[in-house]
Amino acid sequence: MTQHTPNRRWTLLFLGILAIALFCLDIMLGSVAIPFKEVFRIVTTGESENRAWLFIIEKIRLPKAITAILAGCGLSVSGLQMQTLFRNPLAGPSELGITAGAGLGVAAVMLAGGSSASMYAISQLGISGSWLIIGMASLGSAGVLALILLIAGRIRDNVILLIVGVMIGTITLSIVSIWQYFSQPEQLQEYIMWTFGSLGGVTGYHLYVLSGVVTGGLLLAFASSKSLNALLLGENYARSMGLTVGRTRLLIMLSTSLLTGSITAFCGPIGFVGIAIPHITRSLLGTSNHRVLIPATCLTGTVLLLLCDIIAQLPGSQTVIPINVVTSLLGAPVVIWIIVRRNNLRSSFS
Repeated sequence: MTQHTPNRRWTLLFLGILAIALFCLDIMLGSVAIPFKEVFRIVTTGESENRAWLFIIEKIRLPKAITAILAGCGLSVSGLQMQTLFRNPLAGPSELGITAGAGLGVAAVMLAGGSSASMYAISQLGISGSWLIIGMASLGSAGVLALILLIAGRIRDNVILLIVGVMIGTITLSIVSIWQYFSQPEQLQEYIMWTFGSLGGVTGYHLYVLSGVVTGGLLLAFASSKSLNALLLGENYARSMGLTVGRTRLLIMLSTSLLTGSITAFCGPIGFVGIAIPHITRSLLGTSNHRVLIPATCLTGTVLLLLCDIIAQLPGSQTVIPINVVTSLLGAPVVIWIIVRRNNLRSSFS
């Protein structure tokens, strides 16, 4: 254990430096080239002689880069918690239907009523509309997760439980499809654009709302790190250590639903991150200690989402690729390589 500690410190330092470098690149690159000196001046002082550059940095690129950090941290930690809670390497917000539940909540807001009146009403609510969307998304994800936890009390086989989660997600998506079928074209277009996933739509007070909720969810995750370590050894062991399993499950459920629900509400469903980043982080650090894994997972998720955002916006081009496409194309081969190379992912959950 001790001989690997220096290597872990160097790895964490490298991830931190890489995250800062990608953050700067994400702000610099785009359809309009802005020199690094001007970027640094605008970020630090909020001033620039070029008003167009100032607007691009402050209103578009900086919020988008911050959103990438929040989404990377939140989705990665959500996946880590799910994998530990169910002791299953394939568990994640998307695979267990939690993301679909958040999508159902958003659909209930965007597609309710069968006319464009509901979307117009929401757009006029201002910050109240933001809380309505985020609340429904969190409620949807929490409802699906609560149902899975209820079933988990009766089913001990994690593979069967995972299949049940996938089926619940399928049912949820079917309900959304029915809603879509009876919706007006304007509503349908709004919802389909949301499902593509985007980091560029969170600006102004929306960014403050997302930052507050994600920060709260991450704090809950950090607070449960000791409990997550105990759950890795099984619920019976956790109880013998004096852990209240029911309360711990509730805490993890609340954290995951807040993180997944808020990010899905504002950024759309972003796949791959929740299931893959925890495995990548474990492979890099060689540890299952959540006191180390949670901050390291945040860094790894930040690096991945910033890199994907840089690729998605195709520097020098006006085209922006949906973030969902980039995360899948970039991340899936990495996960396959890790699985083939290690061939023992279940060892982290036993």
